[in-house]
Amino acid sequence: MKVGIPKEIKDNEYRVAITPSGVQALKAQGHQVLIEHNAGVGSTFTDEEYLEAGAEILATAKEVFDSADMILKVKEPQAEECKMLRENQLLFTYLHLAASRELTAGIMQSGCTAIAYETIQLPNGSLPLLTPMSEIAGRMSVQVGAQYLEKRNGGRGVLLGGVSGVPSANVVILGGGVTGTQAAKVALGMGAFVTIIDRNIDRLRYLDDVLQGRFETVASDIGSISRSVSFADLLVGAVLIPGAKAPTLVNEDMVKTMKEGSVIVDISIDQGGCVETIHPTSHSNPVYEKHGVLHYGVTNMPGAVPRTSTHALTNATLPYVLHLAAQGYPQALEQSQPLRHGVNIEHGRIVHPVVAEAFPDLA
Repeated sequence: MKVGIPKEIKDNEYRVAITPSGVQALKAQGHQVLIEHNAGVGSTFTDEEYLEAGAEILATAKEVFDSADMILKVKEPQAEECKMLRENQLLFTYLHLAASRELTAGIMQSGCTAIAYETIQLPNGSLPLLTPMSEIAGRMSVQVGAQYLEKRNGGRGVLLGGVSGVPSANVVILGGGVTGTQAAKVALGMGAFVTIIDRNIDRLRYLDDVLQGRFETVASDIGSISRSVSFADLLVGAVLIPGAKAPTLVNEDMVKTMKEGSVIVDISIDQGGCVETIHPTSHSNPVYEKHGVLHYGVTNMPGAVPRTSTHALTNATLPYVLHLAAQGYPQALEQSQPLRHGVNIEHGRIVHPVVAEAFPDLA
C-alpha cells in the first residue's frame, strides 16, 4: 500500500503522523511511504532521516494526496485538504466530527473513508489512540493554567502551590478519566489543592486510592459543579463521551460566579467543550477574557510539545497503520473490532452512530 503523510497545516501544529522508525516498520512489510517535504521538521525529524528510513519525499501536499492509498495525519483535515481527498482513499487521523458540521460535510463530499483515532475502542472500553494525547493534554493543562494565573498574563497573580503561610490555589477538574487524572497528578505535584468531579463513583474510589496529596473527590451533579466552580482558581474541563459532542456541564451563570482573573482550560474543546462560554482558540491566540475569567480553548494542545507527542502517537497508531496497510480496507476491519469502531465515514456516508446523532440531516 502507498501510505502518504502530508505536513500538518493547522495553526502551530508541529506534530507529524509518523516517526522515521514507523517508516522503517512500514517499509519492512513492503509498503511505500510518501512524505511531504519538511513534514517532520516541527518534531525535529529531517527529510534525510525519513529518506534513510526508506520514505520518498514529495514536494507538495497535493502530490502526497494524489499518490497515496491511505493518508495518515495528526489533526483533522483543513478545508483545503478536504478538497484533495478522493473516493476510495483512506483517511486515518484525529477527526472529532461531532463538533464540526463543516468538517463532516467536507469529508463526506470527498467520498473517502475516514477512520478516527479517537473512536477506536478496545473491548474494555478504553481508547488506545486517544490515551497518549489525553495524557499529554492533561499534564499540559495545569502547566498552561499556572502560566495564565500569573498577573502579567492577565490572571489573579496566584501561585498554584502557595508558600508557607499562604494557601495553595484551588484547581477543580471536571472528569476523572485519563486526562483528568494526569491533570490532577501535575496539580498535586505543584502543591495545589485539587477537587476532582466525576459521575462514576467507582472511578472516584480508584482515584482516592492512587493519588497522593491534598485533594478531594466529588460526585457530579449540578449543585456540586456549581459550588466547586465558584471557588476555582483554575478550572480544567476533561470530560469525554467517545466520539460525541462534549456535554455542557458549566453554564454561563456558573462562570459569572468565578473570581476575577481565574482561568478555564477546557481540554474537551476538540469535542465542543464542556463550558458554555468556551470557544476554540489557537496557539497563536490562545486565550480570551469573558466575565473576568481567562478562557483557554486551544484545540491541539499537544502540538506545543511535538517531539514527545509524535513519538507517543506513533507508538499507539503504528500497529493499526500496519494492519490497515497489510490487509487493506475492508478486510482489516473484518479482523479488528477496535478498527470498526474507528470508522466515522465510509465512502462519503456517515456510519458512526454518535456522528449521525449529531448531524441527523447529513446521515
